[in-house]
Amino acid sequence: MSTDSELAPVAAVVVLAAGGGTRMKSSTSKLLHEIAGRPMLSYAVSAAASLDPEHLVVVVGHLREQVEEHLAMHQAAVTTAVQEEQLGTGHAVQCGLSVLPELTGDIVVTYGDVPMLTGETLRQLVAVHRADENAATVLTARVPDPTGYGRVLRDGDAVVGIVEHKDATAEQRRIDEINSGIYVFTADTLRAGLASLKTDNAQAELYLTDVLHFAHERMQRVGALLIDDVWQTEGVNDRVQLARMNGEMNRRIRDRWMLDGVTMIDPSTTWIDVDVDLAPDVILYPGVILQGATTVGEGAHIGPDTTLMDVEVGPGAEVVRTHGSFAVIGAGAQVGPFSYLRPGTILGQGGKIGAFVETKNATIGDGAKVPHLTYCGDAIIDEGVNIGAGTIFANYDGTHKSTSHVGRDAFVGSNSVIVSPVDIGAGALIAAGSAVTEDVPPGALGIARGRQRNVEDWMAERRPGSKWADAAAQSDGTVHPAVTESREKKA
Repeated sequence: MSTDSELAPVAAVVVLAAGGGTRMKSSTSKLLHEIAGRPMLSYAVSAAASLDPEHLVVVVGHLREQVEEHLAMHQAAVTTAVQEEQLGTGHAVQCGLSVLPELTGDIVVTYGDVPMLTGETLRQLVAVHRADENAATVLTARVPDPTGYGRVLRDGDAVVGIVEHKDATAEQRRIDEINSGIYVFTADTLRAGLASLKTDNAQAELYLTDVLHFAHERMQRVGALLIDDVWQTEGVNDRVQLARMNGEMNRRIRDRWMLDGVTMIDPSTTWIDVDVDLAPDVILYPGVILQGATTVGEGAHIGPDTTLMDVEVGPGAEVVRTHGSFAVIGAGAQVGPFSYLRPGTILGQGGKIGAFVETKNATIGDGAKVPHLTYCGDAIIDEGVNIGAGTIFANYDGTHKSTSHVGRDAFVGSNSVIVSPVDIGAGALIAAGSAVTEDVPPGALGIARGRQRNVEDWMAERRPGSKWADAAAQSDGTVHPAVTESREKKA
């Protein structure tokens, strides 16, 4: 048998993706519903492309504009063929071959809704097909309940045909070896077999499975590759199956990462997309969802209750109860709890974004802190800066977004408003409660607030008899010792 590395390219792969998918009850093509962060069709095309085919054809039909738009973004070079009417799998393959020149060699047929099928399995199928010198080879599996599947008919080791469930006899329905719908044909066998197809069956369609019977009748060898991993033959037709497939894919992704050195406190509540990358000694706490191209560096702790999409997390960082997307979190940084990192957020090494902080298009330097209750949008914050609680970067005037800068080691007091665009110099201090509308020079104290005025005995005069007036009457007016101590230290 040929090894993977020795396999010559196949002539073509035809991916059948024209079905209506009506059971999904969706305005989105069934094939574009996602499994572990990728559209189902993406898996099928990637597996097909791994065979390095001379031609890769996707047969489209229902909602084909959506499918074609997705295929245009795929890395593999794909040709599309249109099946205007769904007249069976045999007709779909005829449509696929109609856009290609006359081929010699091997032709693989697969489906767009079998996301677990791997390129490795397709290569093994082709290798068996060639080693056994088959005219046709089918991928099969054994299942406990084969209801609804086509049954594989054998004469010893040889496959003599496939019968669809609706056309099967009671005896044939007891067969537990099922047809996956994934095949390799020699080009001449496939062409001749397709030309012979008839619609004399329960569904009045052209069955691709009849090509196997056609080959057997002409004394051509028909073989099979029986695989243990039944999931690779499973299609998705409704949202219940979609959820089951997502669950199984996620289980395999989790297991792979745990075997590679990632700790998951509660794997059942952890969801990881297929394109996520995790380093050893990462710890994922319950309720973590990692999506897109998120990467997490060695020793980082994520969660609990954290969702990250396309976020880069540096080594040793800690991210707790946070929602983030298209952001960068530096090594050793701390984020959360209850932080919202919007696109364009870059947190430097050892920096901090704390509780109830929202950031957007903000660069926060090494060791800088935005600890709590802050909106930080369109800001450049240099290293060592401390942003006090309740600070708002007022970056939008109703027409334009503007950017502000806070220089190295500056300190912004609590409850301040930075009205962009302003530049706060290195080492400057902004007094609490300031509304900063002008630049503050390096090392300066910026104060932008009205002076306090106290109206004596206001409660006694305006709210006599109230609990506030009674409390004031019972007080001797002495300043609390803790405040006195703070004032002395500050002085």
